[in-house]
Amino acid sequence: MAFHQRRPAPPLDALVEKLWDWDMPPAAHRYERVLPQPGAQLIINLYEDQTRVYSDDAERRCLASSGSVLGGPQLCSQIIDTAEQIRVMGVVFRPGGAGALTGEDMGAMAGGDVDLASLFGGDASALRQRLLETADPRERLALLERWLLQRMRLPRPEACVAHALAWLGRTPQAVRIGSLVRESGVSERRLVRLFRRQVGYGPKQYARLLRFRAVVAQVHGLSQVDWAGVAADGGYCDQAHLAHEFRRFAGVTPGAFMAAQTPYPNHLPLD
Repeated sequence: MAFHQRRPAPPLDALVEKLWDWDMPPAAHRYERVLPQPGAQLIINLYEDQTRVYSDDAERRCLASSGSVLGGPQLCSQIIDTAEQIRVMGVVFRPGGAGALTGEDMGAMAGGDVDLASLFGGDASALRQRLLETADPRERLALLERWLLQRMRLPRPEACVAHALAWLGRTPQAVRIGSLVRESGVSERRLVRLFRRQVGYGPKQYARLLRFRAVVAQVHGLSQVDWAGVAADGGYCDQAHLAHEFRRFAGVTPGAFMAAQTPYPNHLPLD
């Protein structure tokens, strides 16, 4: 039992950040909060043919989907069931990568999961079966990479979207896009429309998510944090602004995140 991951070879690496294979014992806690990341994800459950997410309220209403789903871009945390997170594989797409791979409008998929069979038909079920029959995790990852490579439909994102992604990646604290629009060579309306279609949300929302992710990376693993200093460094108006944005994306306060953090920065255990 172990966790394996790999970066795909070119040209797939332009669309996919990494592929991973998780084969671990059941967690001690029932639920887990997963923080949003700037990119869609493909999830294939090899333990049971189902994926489950829960509402973020006292009722914890369950939304069950197929065991193979493409998770659309997220702007808030999700609550998952650790009982099914025993043998799972996944693909973390680069921002804009999933849209380029599937040809789908990622804006229409934002915030939800789509059954992989609705995108690739019987090929999705056949893929899961072949992965189930492959014992070695490295061979499973290689098989998944080949499957993705064979189904690439489109090239990289539009030039103006690629430029915007690179620009925002260099300046995660930027949330005003006037300079970006001028550099992109297209109108703000066209940039926002193309960005939302290929990435899943507008460039301003994306910038806010990157700013939050930069804070998570900065504080994860620390025992004490100067939140006022983090807020200033991250481009927030003040500590209260940072706390508001943190709750918006993580679903918890910065203090609750620090108290519950694990070796995996994107996963927080829940009772």
